[in-house]
Amino acid sequence: MKPESLERILQDVARGDATVEEALDQLRRWPVEDLGFARVDHHRHLRQGIPEVIFASGKEPEETLRIAEALVEKGSLLLVTRAGAETLEHLAARFPEGVSNSRARTFSLPPSESASEGHVVVLAAGTSDLPVAEEAVETARAIGAKVTPLYDVGVAGLHRLFPHLDVLQSAHAIVAVAGMEGALASVVAGLVRCPVVAVPTSVGYGASFGGLSALLGMLTSCASGVVVVNIDNGFGGGFAAALINQGVVRAAERKG
Repeated sequence: MKPESLERILQDVARGDATVEEALDQLRRWPVEDLGFARVDHHRHLRQGIPEVIFASGKEPEETLRIAEALVEKGSLLLVTRAGAETLEHLAARFPEGVSNSRARTFSLPPSESASEGHVVVLAAGTSDLPVAEEAVETARAIGAKVTPLYDVGVAGLHRLFPHLDVLQSAHAIVAVAGMEGALASVVAGLVRCPVVAVPTSVGYGASFGGLSALLGMLTSCASGVVVVNIDNGFGGGFAAALINQGVVRAAERKG
């Protein structure tokens, strides 16, 4: 439940437009709704500012759909990650206004583009990193950030990055997605003043050890301002960048 939804219920009672019993009926399944196979945390939006995100891996498509319906019924934004093709089909049929991304394996009911705030840039070193980068993009957008994706700008052709310096330096947070040796995050962090969230991917040859080389390279970066999430965790990278972005936007609003 969004804070605005709870405020509306309380205001209706205060004005006499709703009875206490009617308000209780709306709140009956709050803060936790037991679906039998899952307990939906409707309180998370009030507690953290962002509603529960559905991790679809390991769930039947019908189970994911039921959790999604429970969240949307309470007025929450919706983000589903690691969804297979069948789950995406179920969600798209139920929520035709949603955004389905088969490469990212995400489905969302994000805020409108006009409601997006701040600026997050998501970089992908190579096109093989796109599934992880797209997951970061969809996550940050679902949380309410304005997102600029820039793809295929890895250090093997570093000149591809330089035409975008103005965009990079305007960002409140940057997500750098890279496999192989994971050098992109270090390069970018040396060019900008905002935090860089580094996402190592499992892309690479044998000595990359399924992304471990990129992970260790990012953790040992000599550039300041680099923070690292787990291998292939585009969701974690996009989520962290969106939270940083929110903090910058809120600080600017308070100053204004």
